[in-house]
Amino acid sequence: MTTAAYELRCRECGRSYGIQPLSICDECFSPLEIVFDLEAARSRFTREAIAQGPLNMWRYRALLPIPENYDPQTPAGLTPLMKAPRLGARIGASNLYIKNDAVCLPTLSFKDRVVAVALANAQGFGFDTVGCSSTGNLANAVAAQAARLGLKTFILVPSDLEPAKILNTQVYGATLVRVDGNYDHVNRLSSQIADRYNWGFVNVNLRPYYAEGSKTVGFEIAEQLGWKLPDNIVCPMAGGSLITKIKKAFSELVALGLVEEKQVKFFGAQATGCSPISTAVKNNTETIEPQRPNTIARSLAIGNPADGSYASRAIRASGGWAEDVSDVEIVSAIQELAETEGVFAETAGGVTTAVTARLYAHGRIQPNELTVTCITGNGLKTTDCLQGAYEQERAIRPRLSDFEAYVEERSSISQALALAGESNVR
Repeated sequence: MTTAAYELRCRECGRSYGIQPLSICDECFSPLEIVFDLEAARSRFTREAIAQGPLNMWRYRALLPIPENYDPQTPAGLTPLMKAPRLGARIGASNLYIKNDAVCLPTLSFKDRVVAVALANAQGFGFDTVGCSSTGNLANAVAAQAARLGLKTFILVPSDLEPAKILNTQVYGATLVRVDGNYDHVNRLSSQIADRYNWGFVNVNLRPYYAEGSKTVGFEIAEQLGWKLPDNIVCPMAGGSLITKIKKAFSELVALGLVEEKQVKFFGAQATGCSPISTAVKNNTETIEPQRPNTIARSLAIGNPADGSYASRAIRASGGWAEDVSDVEIVSAIQELAETEGVFAETAGGVTTAVTARLYAHGRIQPNELTVTCITGNGLKTTDCLQGAYEQERAIRPRLSDFEAYVEERSSISQALALAGESNVR
């Protein structure tokens, strides 16, 4: 299958830049994005052609900006869309689904999608060294996929990153550079490095290509719903790109006639300790006021989000909303999602789950509306946030009598807790 024609174009002034490793307009200094010739894609991007494609994100390659003859090496994407009845019963939702990128290959986050597209272009442009600035998941994805493609890496992260995410970067042989500062400091340094060296930084000079990988989340949701669009999408926000690209995916599907046009409401989720986009939405503005991050949700801790204004615009134009939740709520929501649906999400997933519950509680989403909440990373990466939440009980002897005594003791404790709860209600 060949790839439809596309080009880089300024999001504000519309100037065309062809195809090159560039992310900022020379004229107005606005971000560049990929624009496809949808008419050229119409005959190739069909339900039938997609169904015959591989069981991963590359089934949508006709609307991904990759070199013509590129042979994908990473089977990322096509993650489960799961009905969530038990979580729904807890929060008052009767038609709730989870898009579970906590099991995305190869590094258990949606970032595997964007990196797959970015590195395809890195190779196409002839870079032998790639890098990124990252709050963790992107670092993991770049390290793993660069190793598979034989590319050298320089990955920059804040020094306080979760240990599991550091380990999950180093294990692939990546050069990991810890920076004494927050993500915004790291990102600024990465931009300077990308300017100085002839390297492909996936979220700097390759950013327009990288961002397009997020569209595959939207394509999959529509296909997995039987080529229908949901009523609502709830999405975590860090830089703000994911929510805008899911919206773009839906628009492209409508334009090509693969789904019926429908008003989908988009809802953004952030941590209160770093909520520049949700603050902008609540203030009904596209103006982003940078914040100093202070939250356990480090994967969302971007105080000056690159696509924040576009995310705010997309949310408000859709009739949606944005909310932010505390660290305590984040941990509680991680536990609730795991206990009800068997999905262990990282802190970003706790943010999204807690915000979803609040949206139902506040009546912003109605119980029967078809709602998809996006879980973007795996809880095994952020186990430190649950430190001390679970006690290790004493071991019993390998005897049935000991087990029976243990069960009886547990039953007594449960009854006592239930009685205490009833007393508190009275």
